[in-house]
Amino acid sequence: MSRAVRSRGGFVPEGDAVWRTARRLDRALSGSRLSTADFRVPSLATVDLSGALVRSTRPRGKHLLTRLAHPDQGEVTVHTHLKMEGSWQVYASGQRWRRPAEQARVVLRTPTNEAVGFSLGVVELLPTSGEGALLAHLGPDLLGRDWDPDLAAGRLRSHPERPIHAALLDQRNLAGIGNMYAAELCFLVGIHPQSPVSGVPDLHRLLLRAHQVLNFNKTQSSAVTTGDVRNGHRLWVYRRDGQPCLRCGTPIQVHRFETGRHDPARHDTRLREEQLRMAYWCPSCQPEST
Repeated sequence: MSRAVRSRGGFVPEGDAVWRTARRLDRALSGSRLSTADFRVPSLATVDLSGALVRSTRPRGKHLLTRLAHPDQGEVTVHTHLKMEGSWQVYASGQRWRRPAEQARVVLRTPTNEAVGFSLGVVELLPTSGEGALLAHLGPDLLGRDWDPDLAAGRLRSHPERPIHAALLDQRNLAGIGNMYAAELCFLVGIHPQSPVSGVPDLHRLLLRAHQVLNFNKTQSSAVTTGDVRNGHRLWVYRRDGQPCLRCGTPIQVHRFETGRHDPARHDTRLREEQLRMAYWCPSCQPEST
């Protein structure tokens, strides 16, 4: 049976899912030499990394870093990002893939396993020494050794007028939160998603909950924020619009909004779609500020 980490039920992978993906890739590949490294993106189509020793795969926020030691090219990193539709799947050598071959963007084969990256949003190769510069814009990682709630709070407060839901999504403030957790965290601390950062009474409490929730869920098969693992009861508000709040019974509301991160001079439809998010909340448990 294949092993995969991908968005479940249409959920976009967040920091905990990316952490699980990194762990599975690390277990499947690290310590082995690549018999084949097949890059199916134009910029890397002629690259040959066969013979490279896989050192590790590590997550950084929503980014995946697979580090290799190649006899000729030295220490290099395969940097990938799942974006909206991507997934990495691990198979035993020769096993049939569960997604169409035309969706594969990277295939890393060892004598016993193969890891296939499907519909990846980012695929690039860089010297391992360049990882720091590549990801320097990211805030502290909720699941990383660099996690620093004081630094994250300071970055959030640097734009006090910004809605808290959008601020949590901005990976420059803190790395690892996506739309699902932004909605769930706002519910857990009782704040409306469109409340400005300056209106959040205790940012450190919010960040503590974020750290607790992602750390708990990184070892789970799917996200749970309610403590109830039954289907339809795992999440408080995310994608539950029109359904009764699990706490008070009030119908959950939803609103589509822009995160404010896109460049208005660009007209890339896909880019703009990635900058649009749905905010979910309970009007009773998370009243709008007046």
